[in-house]
Amino acid sequence: MTTLVRVGIISNMKASLIARTRIVYSTHAFAELVLWRVPSPLAGSAHEFKYRLAYVVDSVCVVRYDNEVGKGDHRHFGASETSYKFSTSERLVADFQKDIKRWNDENSHS
Repeated sequence: MTTLVRVGIISNMKASLIARTRIVYSTHAFAELVLWRVPSPLAGSAHEFKYRLAYVVDSVCVVRYDNEVGKGDHRHFGASETSYKFSTSERLVADFQKDIKRWNDENSHS
């Protein structure tokens, strides 16, 4: 049996934190947004940002936008994962907020 181990190394790259915030929506729901500027695009992305935006309800991440090295820009909505076309950090946050509203509307959370 062979075990696949994935290791990512970013050497000599200085990332600058642009934003890190947590927004509490209720006693059972919060969002966390983290955005860095990187000196060169991550593998799979064509822009200078590394990001993770997560909406957590009852200790479960139900909406997430991120760009893993090699995987590129993508979003998770419930159990599904789809690619995401990044244009600007402002559009990213707007799309994330739209998905939070959609999740809440479809799942009776507010």
